[in-house]
Amino acid sequence: MSKKKSLLSKVKNVSLVGATVLSCWLTQTTKLLALPQEVIVQKLKPIPVFTIADAQGAPLIASNDQDGKVAGVFISQQDANGFVQKLKQENPELGKQVQVVPVSLGEIFELSEANAKQKDAVNFAYVPSKNQVDQAKKLNNQYQAGVPLFVAKAGDEQGYLTIKQNDQEVIPFFFDQQQVEQLVESFKKSQPNLASSVKIEVVILEGILDALKQGKDEMLTKIVLWPSKESIEFLRANAPKTEAPKK
Repeated sequence: MSKKKSLLSKVKNVSLVGATVLSCWLTQTTKLLALPQEVIVQKLKPIPVFTIADAQGAPLIASNDQDGKVAGVFISQQDANGFVQKLKQENPELGKQVQVVPVSLGEIFELSEANAKQKDAVNFAYVPSKNQVDQAKKLNNQYQAGVPLFVAKAGDEQGYLTIKQNDQEVIPFFFDQQQVEQLVESFKKSQPNLASSVKIEVVILEGILDALKQGKDEMLTKIVLWPSKESIEFLRANAPKTEAPKK
């Protein structure tokens, strides 16, 4: 099975349509043991990311003395395609040997955890969308690096805004700033008395992944990473076609 089919068999069509803002959810003080790896992987599976690989599927690796072997993982397919096009111009021989390969963030996380136990293993470096980096800098001048995620808070105690997903209250962390703005606008209309208290916070994906592994707060079980609009369009365009029933 190809990597693309492997990914698409694991993700579901996701959309903000029908999402309802229920309330502000305040973090609890309940402490948990670290989340099991399989639980973390399930949280990450719906997110497609994009690697650069050769015809055999081996990732394109850069080596340096400081970080060792590093493979880039692009959050944006468009950015990954742009990288390959630039590579074809600067190094045509190498450029024609590589391609953009979609995988799930869950698969990358599993590989990263396995590699951490090995000597001289490949490290994965996440490459954020430049557009979202620019948005993150506007919202938080302390943001410096990493893949930005956007989450909304409101109320006197700045509780996280939640939505209903599969009959459960979850806290969406968005890769796309425009999507969190949609959630905020919906919340302001339904809770006008709290509109002035709404704030959008910028956190980084790498920090969330570390937090999920440490499992120090009940809030972590409620976190849902929400694919960007670009990723949702990719998933829809590559969704397996269901065959019409034979007559």
